[in-house]
Amino acid sequence: MSLPPELSAAKLRPHWFVCAATLLSLVGYNLVCHLWGGELQLEWDEQQRVLIRSILYGVAIVLFPFVNLLRHILLRLNQTMPGSKTASQRYLLSIVVTQSLIEPVGLFGLTMFMLGDGFNTLYIFSTMHLLGIFLHKPKLNEYLAIESALSNEIS
Repeated sequence: MSLPPELSAAKLRPHWFVCAATLLSLVGYNLVCHLWGGELQLEWDEQQRVLIRSILYGVAIVLFPFVNLLRHILLRLNQTMPGSKTASQRYLLSIVVTQSLIEPVGLFGLTMFMLGDGFNTLYIFSTMHLLGIFLHKPKLNEYLAIESALSNEIS
């Protein structure tokens, strides 16, 4: 027997705080660049920046399917692994891990901006980071599936 949706949604509040913290860090990166951008930029050579930017784009592009696969694996493990942790605790760990792995994408934009790239690169990485936050946000149906699987183990 699962909880009513409003009680289950209340159990996801810490999960949403993780996403809010990730979003707040993204906003912080962008504010720092807008407020103190001139003092922070190092003005590296264009060829060096192009190489680094290309590598970081590649890493970000590979990171998205990797994190998606990892999230899928973590959700299945949450449903099948024995242990005394509640569904909420298990799902929170999955959210923390996926949000933490998407966080570097926003940092890539900050890094490239500090190396001398313009706001365009910052915005591209920021948008990718925002997309990652959205894709890996807490979902009530995933939580209820974990809760249901754990309650079926006990029965």
